[in-house]
Amino acid sequence: MTEMLQPKVVLFWVFLAAPSFCHLAITRAQITDPSEVSALKSIKNSLVDPQNKLKNWRSGDPCTSSWTGVICYNSTLSDGYLHVKELQLLGRNLSGTLAPELGQLSYMQILDVMWNSINGSIPKEIGNITSLVLLLLNGNKLSGHLPEELGYLPNLNRIQIDQNQISGPVPKSFAFLNTTKHFHMNNNSLSGQIPHELSRLPNLVHLLLDNNNLSGPLPPELSQMPNLLILQLDNNNFSGSSIPSSYGSITQLLKLSLRNCSLQGSVPDLSRISQLGYLDLSWNQLTGPIPSSKLSNNITTIDLSHNLLNGSIPANFSGLPDLQILSLDHNNLTGSVPSNVWQNIVFTGNRSLYLDFQNNSLTNISSPLNPPASVTIMLYGNPVCANANGLNIVQYCQAQVLQIPGGTSSSKINCPPCPTDKTYEYNPLSPFSCFCAVPLGVGYRLKSPGFTDFRPYYDDFEEYLTSGLKLALYQLEIANFIWEEGPRLRMNLKLFPNNSIFNASEVLQITSMFTGWLIPDSDIFGPYELINFTLGSYESELNPSKSSLKTGAIVGIVLGAVAFAATLSAIVTIIIIRRHSRYQAVSKKRSLSRLAIKIDGVKSFTFEEMAAATSNFSDSTQVGQGGYGKVYRGVLADGIVVAIKRAQQGSLQGSKEFCTEIELLSRLHHRNLVALLGYCDEEDEQMLVYEFMPNGTLRDHLSPRSKEPLNFSMRLRIALGSARGILYLHTEADPPIFHRDIKATNILLDSKFVAKVADFGLSRLAPIPTAEGTTPGHVSTVVKGTPGYLDPEYFLTHKLTDKSDVYSLGVVFLELLTGMQPISHGKNIVREVAMASQSGMTFSVIDKRMGSYPSECVEKFLSLALMCCQDETDARPSMMEVVRELEVIWRLTPEADAGLSESTATEASKTATPTTSSSLEMAAPNHPFVSSDVSGSDLLSGVMPNITPR
Repeated sequence: MTEMLQPKVVLFWVFLAAPSFCHLAITRAQITDPSEVSALKSIKNSLVDPQNKLKNWRSGDPCTSSWTGVICYNSTLSDGYLHVKELQLLGRNLSGTLAPELGQLSYMQILDVMWNSINGSIPKEIGNITSLVLLLLNGNKLSGHLPEELGYLPNLNRIQIDQNQISGPVPKSFAFLNTTKHFHMNNNSLSGQIPHELSRLPNLVHLLLDNNNLSGPLPPELSQMPNLLILQLDNNNFSGSSIPSSYGSITQLLKLSLRNCSLQGSVPDLSRISQLGYLDLSWNQLTGPIPSSKLSNNITTIDLSHNLLNGSIPANFSGLPDLQILSLDHNNLTGSVPSNVWQNIVFTGNRSLYLDFQNNSLTNISSPLNPPASVTIMLYGNPVCANANGLNIVQYCQAQVLQIPGGTSSSKINCPPCPTDKTYEYNPLSPFSCFCAVPLGVGYRLKSPGFTDFRPYYDDFEEYLTSGLKLALYQLEIANFIWEEGPRLRMNLKLFPNNSIFNASEVLQITSMFTGWLIPDSDIFGPYELINFTLGSYESELNPSKSSLKTGAIVGIVLGAVAFAATLSAIVTIIIIRRHSRYQAVSKKRSLSRLAIKIDGVKSFTFEEMAAATSNFSDSTQVGQGGYGKVYRGVLADGIVVAIKRAQQGSLQGSKEFCTEIELLSRLHHRNLVALLGYCDEEDEQMLVYEFMPNGTLRDHLSPRSKEPLNFSMRLRIALGSARGILYLHTEADPPIFHRDIKATNILLDSKFVAKVADFGLSRLAPIPTAEGTTPGHVSTVVKGTPGYLDPEYFLTHKLTDKSDVYSLGVVFLELLTGMQPISHGKNIVREVAMASQSGMTFSVIDKRMGSYPSECVEKFLSLALMCCQDETDARPSMMEVVRELEVIWRLTPEADAGLSESTATEASKTATPTTSSSLEMAAPNHPFVSSDVSGSDLLSGVMPNITPR
């Protein structure tokens, strides 16, 4: 009877205590994190604010008092404080410097100080803001070098530092920006070579490095970027370099601009680039004939002027329906002037075609020129003009300078004056006659458009921008547009409301679309930059009164506090009911939602979807099995091949690993870490869905049963990829992570044999700083892991450190070199290899199936492996040192000496050494996610602390 009454009694006290919880929530929710308040004050002190734009930064709370440019999360996070989400200081006439304390805004996603006059260097501490998505520093007076630390921002989507005075090299660490899509670093003083390591960037679409002091050869490896759309390197000095022929295989490229780069050699064959729309190779020293193969039908601009090209103008320039400009002036071209370039072009509206053949050696015209009025032909400086032989070409032989026109809005309305109490104007495109409204002005610039003449794309641009902003066509007026140096297209836009004025939420929505870069990219219009907002009467809308904000904030806080109390009561209730249910023998059904795990960016699948993907978990789709459960190869409804890890029903170990892996992998993104795609948590089932690794585990390929063993360069690349993945866990994850179960079966190989670290079921968070500010060097925990890979010191002391992962990886290195297993027939791989090394018999233990190998590289690799496997923690290198040493060893390989990148070397190795499972349709005999652990997993101390928001 007492047991039955217990839940009711406790619930009574819970609800009785609810008001005090509510009061506590309100007290905590009203304030910004004190460390961030202190940081903002330091930022203010480092800036010079002559127009007093930041005057309200002097008092009140940053989040609840709405400090200018400070945008916070709309609710408290796990620590009970409000946190800064965005710092928006676009065009506020600020100077001074950027304070290092910016790095303390550890939850910030957008840092925008564009178009000010800020000087000094970029603080390296910005590299601490692991949640940062947009880094927008362009249009200032920043100088100094780019900090290496910026290359370790795991969530960065866009880095804009253009139009500053930044010098020095492009850091090689930028090759780790695996989520970054936009590199806008033009118009600075960057020097040195473009790092070939940038070729590893999987998501980069725009690489803008024009107008710098870059030198050295163009890296051929840039052709390996899988998503590169724009490569713009104009006005650098790649003296003596040629255009790599591999650039002709960047099949997805939309724009290639290498103007004035001191390039030599020939024009490469670019006919395989099926979507190429813009080609500018002008003002170089290119020689030889123009390739005769036809370019993409999407091409709008071909500029090969001011080179040393010879031969005739090929016929492939005809039949290009979108061509706007063909500029071949100032070359050594001979033969006839083509008369059919405008073939298949429909000239309507403002559609024009410019053909600049000036200052060549063209001697005749194959047939009489009779172009449409919209075609401009320039022949000045050719022999054909002096020997016209009766041809009526005088109008084409005048010296001309090619100029593409801009434009202004031509709409004029004769209406009575608008009211003057606000910044009213007539909307010339409104369906209502003489309709006055207050526009929002936007200074806007296309940074790398895919055309040279905007006029034919005017209507398309209006459709593109209004659909992105969810406005009607008549709400946008392009007041004017003008071409600027670059070439870049500057516009002044006016956005009109449906009624006479936008309300506050509409203004905020429109501005956030621009400042958050939420308008989708366009292939033809390319990347844009925001220059300014002309707010007019909307100035007060973006800086509302403190009182209204405070009222709204208090209402939100009260509602949040009530929700907090209700949620807390529900949690206590669930705990009591679950405890009581043990006595009643009620079956437990696990639920992800009841574990209070919030997962962003990870899809929730239904049981039916998982069953359909695996033919109802047919044995034919099973590819592995371990202590956790079974692993299946599945095909989702959209055709994506996945690996589905299904927990054994009733497995407590499975439940813990399930939570741990989701909590970790949902926020880890690195090329060398396996990607979690989703999960299923229903029908008493728990499943994890990963990207499928068609080449299985590393252990598969080291096994004597492997028909095609890995050669040395592939093994070294796998070692380097694995080390980089673990280095990310140790130094770039927030908070850092100790894997705790690194082994050959947890290193997966994708279709290109890129190594990816998997299975985070045993992982632990690295120690966090104490109240005194010190960080312990270890985590005390029950020993978990796999025999043969366990760090001896961790085994004896139960102290887990980052060097524990170094030891385990060292064992994997020894496996790569010897093909042996960690423990086999009573022998330990570390002891056996160490004894062979000490006795001068190193090469006796090297895997003979590896084939020929460079002895110096093998010796260095083996020495590194043994250093990693030292018994004493302090004697082992750090993971950063491991990565650096592996990179040194790679540079000693014949592949590196031959100029091959790591990925190129892999492709070559695959050609020489085919694998047993290179197709997505082939399942590995032992699947990536199968674990042979002898012990279970534990939760990360129950709850993940301070998860970085997304």
